[in-house]
Amino acid sequence: MRVIRLVAAMSDDMVSHVIKKQLLRSGTSVAANFREASRARSDAEFISKLGIVEQELDETLLWFELIVESKLIPHDRISELMKEADELLSIVVSAVIATKKRMK
Repeated sequence: MRVIRLVAAMSDDMVSHVIKKQLLRSGTSVAANFREASRARSDAEFISKLGIVEQELDETLLWFELIVESKLIPHDRISELMKEADELLSIVVSAVIATKKRMK
């Protein structure tokens, strides 16, 4: 929801429009794919879905970085979102590693 609110608050110039669209797609995809992972029918499916979550989180972090570097939004305004995305990425990677170990 915080990503959705951030996108809604951004200006609508050409550069912002493109970044907003990409950020909205990747940021909301994290939640959708995590939900699918939580309903996985097997460990392999769980790992596969979490792999997508990992990719989308990494992409979301990229858009946050570009937003800050291009000065569309000050770093202090989105630093908590960036921190949360980075923490979620660490959690997802740990879950994948733990599941792979359990499968062996």
